Amino acid sequence: MKSFVTSLFALSLLIAMSGCPAETKPAGGDAAAAGYGNDTVKIDGSSTVFPISQIMAEELKNKKDLVAEVGLSGTGGGFDKFVRGDIDISDASRPIKDGEADKAKAANIEFVELKVAIDGLSVVVHKENTWVDCMSVEDLKKIWEPGSTITKWNQINPEWPDAEIKLYGPDSKSGTYDYFAEAIVEGKKLRDNYTPAVNDNQLVQGVTGDKNALGFFGFAYYVENTEKLKALSIKKGAEGECVAPTKETILGGTYKPLSRPLYIYVNKAALKRPVVKDYVSFYMNEGQALVPEVGYVQLPEAELKVAQDALKAAME
Repeated sequence: MKSFVTSLFALSLLIAMSGCPAETKPAGGDAAAAGYGNDTVKIDGSSTVFPISQIMAEELKNKKDLVAEVGLSGTGGGFDKFVRGDIDISDASRPIKDGEADKAKAANIEFVELKVAIDGLSVVVHKENTWVDCMSVEDLKKIWEPGSTITKWNQINPEWPDAEIKLYGPDSKSGTYDYFAEAIVEGKKLRDNYTPAVNDNQLVQGVTGDKNALGFFGFAYYVENTEKLKALSIKKGAEGECVAPTKETILGGTYKPLSRPLYIYVNKAALKRPVVKDYVSFYMNEGQALVPEVGYVQLPEAELKVAQDALKAAME
C-alpha cells in the first residue's frame, strides 16, 4: 500500500501542475452491468481531502469499474463549482460558509454534509532543522499574524539562527488556510508575504527544499514525507505541554488547537444516479478502512454513525 500511496501523492502533484482533474476512462462491462454506462462522479475541492477521495475512486475503479474524476482546486474553489452545479461532491477541510450555502440554495442545490475523517494540521520544518522541535501557539501567531515583522528565526528565540524564515502555506481559497487562521490568529487573514500554493505537495516541495523553511498542511502530507520533514510539537503558553501530531493525539483530542474534521458535501440530486450513490455509500462504509492508508485518522464509531445516518436519510 505504501507504493500505492506514493503514486497517489505523485498523481496529485501532476494534477496541480497541469490544472486538470484526475480522470479515468470506462473500460469493460462492469460499469454497464452496474447501471453506470458512461456516467462519472465529479469531485473537486480540498487538497487535504483529495487523497481520501482519490483512494476511494481507485478502489472502486478496480472493484466495479466505477469512474470518478477527482480534482483539487482548494476548499473554496470546490465550493465555487459545487454551488454552480458543476460537480457532484465537494471535498472540504472546513464547514461550508453561510454565503456558500446561500448560493447553493439560490441554485436549488440541496446537499448533505458528511464528516469523513480527522486531520491534525501539521506545522513542519526541514528534516535538518536542529534548533526547534516545539513551538507555542503564541509564537506561531507572532509569525503568521497580518503585519508580522518576524523575518528571522532568532526573532522568536535568540538561541535560534540569525537566518531568514522561508514561509510556505495554503492559499487563501483553502480550507486549511481558514482553519489555521481561526486557530492561530483569531480568524484574521494571515500575513501576505509567504509562498502560497493550492496543492499541499507543492508546499512539501517548498519546505523540503530549504533548511530554513516553515510551513503547514494536512497530516497525511507529513506522514508521506517523514524522511524529509519534521513535524513540530505544539503547545499553548510558555508552560504548556508540547504535543506532537500523531494518530493517537489527533484522535484523543490532545493535539490542540490543530485537530479538525474533514468533510465531503454531496449534492442530494446527484445521489439518485447509481454511480454517485455507490461511490458515496462505499466512502462512508467499507471505504472507511482506507482512511488510515493515506495518513488520516478514522472517525470514532459514534461520529461515523451520525454521518452514515445522514447519508441514509439523504438517499431516501
